[in-house]
Amino acid sequence: MSLSSVLSADAIDSALKDCQAPDSFSHKKFFQLCGLTKKSPQEVKTVFGILDNDGSGYIEEEELKFFLQRFSPGARVLTDKETKNFLSAADDDNDGKIGAEGK
Repeated sequence: MSLSSVLSADAIDSALKDCQAPDSFSHKKFFQLCGLTKKSPQEVKTVFGILDNDGSGYIEEEELKFFLQRFSPGARVLTDKETKNFLSAADDDNDGKIGAEGK
């Protein structure tokens, strides 16, 4: 399954274009632009499963760094600052990873 089976390709493109510059990534704005905020909990879990590259049930910091590339292989890697900000915003139990039940 691919992300375009849940999110429209145009919405993904729009979200990626909005954060092309280093340190311009905002997870809230990205989720809004790509349409994820309007998806059902089941659709969000499907997307989470696609983003969980190693199938561990969590998205760890190293996977998060390549978050944008899961949407498009040509997208940039998140900066260390963006990765840490994104992780801290979604890591509800401070275990250094994002679980499927996270934000």
